[in-house]
Amino acid sequence: MNLLQLHQQPGVYLVVAAFLLVVGIYGLIRRRTLIGMLIAGELIFSAASLNLLAVNRFFAPDPTVGQIFVLFIMGLAAAEVAIALSIIIAVYRNYRSIHSGDMSELKG
Repeated sequence: MNLLQLHQQPGVYLVVAAFLLVVGIYGLIRRRTLIGMLIAGELIFSAASLNLLAVNRFFAPDPTVGQIFVLFIMGLAAAEVAIALSIIIAVYRNYRSIHSGDMSELKG
């Protein structure tokens, strides 16, 4: 197989998307800071977007459907980042820390 023709196979994109998903889940489990968890969540969104685009490019008859879904995912990711950063800033103002273990004593 020629290295230049590697981008014409759906398996390559699906393997990269699976790798991004695994790294994102690992980051959610292992990271203790809220910023690290936010970045790991964005990796999961990127994996979903790449998976949708790969399936759309190789298997779907209409090329615009997958692109619209990816734009929708990008909008959700931007809204998630805005809300999560505002929550992180509010938590930092109260606790002077962004570690998730320090917030176990939150009052309801």
